[in-house]
Amino acid sequence: MSESSSHSRKADQAHQSDRLSATLRFDAPVSIVPQVSPQRAAALKARGIDRVRDLLNRFPNRYLDMSQIVTIASAPIGFACTVVGRIHECKTKKARQRLSILEVTVVDGTSTLIVTCFNQPWLAQKLKAGDTVSVSGKIEFNYGFKRMTNPFIAVLEQTDEAHGFVQAYHGTINQISPALVKRMITNALKAVSGMYDPLPLSLRKKYRLCSRFQAYRGIHLPRSMEDVAMARRRLLYEELLFLELQLVEEERKRAEQDQPFEQPCSQALKDSIAQVIPFELTDEQRAAVGDILGDMAAPRSMDRMLLGDVGTGKTIVSLFALATAVKNGHQAVMVGPTEILVRQYGRALGPLLDALGISWAVLAGTTPDHEQAAIQDGLASGQLSVCFGTHALFEPAIQFASCSFVCFDEQQRFGVDQRERLLSKAPGADVLSMTATPIPRSLALALYGTTALSYLHVAPHRKATRTTKVLPFTEEAIAYDAVRSALARGEQAYVVCPLIGIPTQNLESEDKKDEEQIEYAFVEFSLESDSFAAEETITTNKPSMVSAAEQHAQILQNQVFPDAKVALLHGRLPAEEKTAIMEAFVAGQIDILVSTTIVEVGVDVPNATVMIIEDADRFGLAQLHQLRGRVGRGEKPGEVFLITRSKAPAALERLRAMETTEDGFQLSEMDLAQRKEGDVFGARQHGRSPLRLVNVIRDSAVIEAAYNDARDIVLNGSLTQTERAILDRELLMVEQD
Repeated sequence: MSESSSHSRKADQAHQSDRLSATLRFDAPVSIVPQVSPQRAAALKARGIDRVRDLLNRFPNRYLDMSQIVTIASAPIGFACTVVGRIHECKTKKARQRLSILEVTVVDGTSTLIVTCFNQPWLAQKLKAGDTVSVSGKIEFNYGFKRMTNPFIAVLEQTDEAHGFVQAYHGTINQISPALVKRMITNALKAVSGMYDPLPLSLRKKYRLCSRFQAYRGIHLPRSMEDVAMARRRLLYEELLFLELQLVEEERKRAEQDQPFEQPCSQALKDSIAQVIPFELTDEQRAAVGDILGDMAAPRSMDRMLLGDVGTGKTIVSLFALATAVKNGHQAVMVGPTEILVRQYGRALGPLLDALGISWAVLAGTTPDHEQAAIQDGLASGQLSVCFGTHALFEPAIQFASCSFVCFDEQQRFGVDQRERLLSKAPGADVLSMTATPIPRSLALALYGTTALSYLHVAPHRKATRTTKVLPFTEEAIAYDAVRSALARGEQAYVVCPLIGIPTQNLESEDKKDEEQIEYAFVEFSLESDSFAAEETITTNKPSMVSAAEQHAQILQNQVFPDAKVALLHGRLPAEEKTAIMEAFVAGQIDILVSTTIVEVGVDVPNATVMIIEDADRFGLAQLHQLRGRVGRGEKPGEVFLITRSKAPAALERLRAMETTEDGFQLSEMDLAQRKEGDVFGARQHGRSPLRLVNVIRDSAVIEAAYNDARDIVLNGSLTQTERAILDRELLMVEQD
């Protein structure tokens, strides 16, 4: 071997060694990064930043093009713009209880800008006289000065103004300033320079993606927005591919784990089921029935989701699956999140099962002990064929002789652990998940991966009309006049409030206890745009200015409708009391039901024709659509009034969409399109690949591509053994996030 070739080989080995070291540093403790002391490492760890990977995944939330900065003097009044200046003075004022005002005077040599920030006391610690800041917002003019209210503020380092393009990081991390975070990230990028890319070259070439290191450098240290776009495109696809790989792999393992049931449904059985249903199915319902029965007959376990808009008749579709399982010699269960909903299954489907000669029962927390024991014995022995149940079905004492079909209604209300606990009692069972929460296909792929989807859009047999009207709080008397008219006609009404009772602390601290006090539905609230909270008026930070069901019920009964029967329903009432109240409302013994969002799903009272939703701006559009689905269900027209105290244009525009469309899927897409990038799962279970950059509407094509690529990799083995091993290692690292 010549000396030159030997030298070349050693240089290549050294290069490979450097690249391997850089790759390993990517998952090394964050303490290896210069300027990350043990104390700072502990502060970062408290915020989930444990490794170098975690630090680099803290992306900038804003970029400043210094060439587009305007001076304060030239900033146009009435328009949004960005100015850079020096803080001359910061003043904090306490206007009244729970209302603080921070006033910051910014100068740039051309003029003075007064920045006013409401209820953001942390800014007082972040900003100090002499700091150079960029301020972005709408310019106003009053009291002799140009002003901005609640703008975006970023503290700039001295070197930033010399650069053409500056990235800004949101907030402090346990006393570590954004400027220091920026320096740490720069050091981390140097540490991982040259690292290997886990993404196969074939996929990078297919989509023309840059390397992982180029992507991290482009998103953290861009020279232009083109660099940012290139970086985001790569990191976005990577996030989605690893998520879909996990979902497809989970599905493959489930398919191999248990022996599936093959449950055909003969034409004679279909005809007999159809004969007991007192109406004709819609074309969509028939198509959904065909999808479900086709899956049940196949030699693999069904995993299908039935997405139906409010009132589209999902429950009647499930009857075909329940009966098919039983007629094949097995058992079936249908699980609902509330006792109210589960007992409604019994009222709606019970008589139809009786007509088919199928035994059934309802199991809930309030079921008497002797009935529970009988149901438990019937399920264990196989004498009981169908059980409608709440979380009581998850209890260890409940066992099945042979359960081949499980239906989760309003499936988003059940955690992964709860679902697995029930399915462990029914190995190989066909699973149907149902939801009235409209989920676009792109979101369904991101959340559920390989789950097959069937949709119901059209509500069958609806004869009544329903109108929706947005009213400012000052005009809510119009809504209560509509309630008065409805009561005079012998009809009933709902009044929905966002809180159970007025908390003793401020609303900000109470929001952290939404399991106890604020009954927002999980999926809708987690998908709500972060910006909506910032758009609320200042007064919404005062608990007394947010409608609470307990106080509202008292006022309506004692002052507004003293001759009517007003009842209160919320999630913290004992189960027996909730059931009794709902049954009384169904029977017409209650005129006005004041409630939290516990009435959101499954409540069917055709005589209820008016719904008032207080502080409607505090709910997502999909959730408002779910709520209003409680009225206009029979032959009588429904009226829905959305009351708001908000004056924010974006919040009002969002609510007014409810006036013009009854399409829940369209409303859901509007909600999703407006949400900020972040984790699409909200309070997602640990171990799933996080989504930091994905917007499920904007990025629907990328989600679809990643889903197809993941299926090709897992099911068709499209990668080499080495490429797959590298991906598997990366998946293991991702799961630790």
